[in-house]
Amino acid sequence: MFDLDRWIEIFETIRKNKLRTFLTGLSVASGIFILVILLGFGQGMENGVRKEFEADASNRIWVWTRVTTKEFKGLNPGRRIQMNNEDFETIAATHENELDKKSNVFRVFGALMNYKNESISYRIEGVTADYQQIENQSMVLGRYLNQNDLDQRTKVMVIGNKIKQDLFKDADPINEFIELSGISFKIVGVYSDPGGDREEERVVIPISTAQRIFNGGNRVNNISFTLKPAKTFDQSVENAKEFATKVENFLKTSHTVAPEDNSAINVYNSMEDAKRFFSLTNNIKLFFWFVGICTIIAGVVGVSNIMLIIVKDRTKEIGIRKAIGAKPWSIVGMILQEAIFVTAVFGFAGLILGMGLLELIGPNVEIDYVVNPSVNFQMAITMVVVLIIAGALAGFIPAWKAANIQPVKALSHE
Repeated sequence: MFDLDRWIEIFETIRKNKLRTFLTGLSVASGIFILVILLGFGQGMENGVRKEFEADASNRIWVWTRVTTKEFKGLNPGRRIQMNNEDFETIAATHENELDKKSNVFRVFGALMNYKNESISYRIEGVTADYQQIENQSMVLGRYLNQNDLDQRTKVMVIGNKIKQDLFKDADPINEFIELSGISFKIVGVYSDPGGDREEERVVIPISTAQRIFNGGNRVNNISFTLKPAKTFDQSVENAKEFATKVENFLKTSHTVAPEDNSAINVYNSMEDAKRFFSLTNNIKLFFWFVGICTIIAGVVGVSNIMLIIVKDRTKEIGIRKAIGAKPWSIVGMILQEAIFVTAVFGFAGLILGMGLLELIGPNVEIDYVVNPSVNFQMAITMVVVLIIAGALAGFIPAWKAANIQPVKALSHE
């Protein structure tokens, strides 16, 4: 029930103790503000890490080779290991039930690209149809490579959106022709890549066409796979580690590489990086929670202290109230109401200031591993409610003490 007299009394007490109330409220507001900012940047770090892994499929396993560094079975170090189509096909067949997408890649080096009277230089790769999902590419125009292109060795290409902007501006490039070392390839699609311009400055053609036209034989520069998802993230990580180890051991055996040679066969498992980064992000967020909660606790302690001071200052008044028949719970309610009011007002002030700041600067923040820091509104409201409850509990002990003081002692208090 709304009690106007009690509210007038609370505001009168606050008016008489402006500085004390302000400093108490400031500790509460700063606690919520700091927690909101810290949680916002924790979310921003998670967003940044996710963006880093959006450039490629997050469960990608990429294999490439270099030269041997150790002697093995009479073979001297310094041999360059060259993978081939048979390596790719054997791995794909052996692990067919585990794999989701797969592609071998042949890079074309030194090919001259010509469009009309312009000579251009972009990276050219021969790939399979699955390469689109492995690289997390999405189509802007036309289509991607398909199995028929691979089987028929068609002279078609898919270009990155950056190339489209450089060469064609606003014109439609579909069915236009670009020459690669004097051979015309028809553009059938334009893709975009979350990795940005660098990833969009590529031309992809069927690997069967690339190997045949550019004297690739059965050579491949690297092979890429994605695995079928497991029930849990941790299981997916373990499956990826096991698969990567099997692929490395197979290639070392088939190419006569020493088991301890860590240079000749290289396997990159993005799931391990993902787990490491997300674990780091979660630990940082937990630290942010710890710091923020400690700050809020400091604010709640401030509320408790100020309530103790209020009780001490109003001891005689409380004694008079009890002497004329005031109920203990009415005294408890009076003190608790003031504690809750101060905590709620300054708590919501800190919340609004923190969320307003994140809303203002968050979309413009995009530094390494921090993107668009923000806080879930429902979580923020929950934090303030918890703070108000904590403020009420902080005020309860001095309120209960005041309610149980003997009128005679209260009236004789100096």
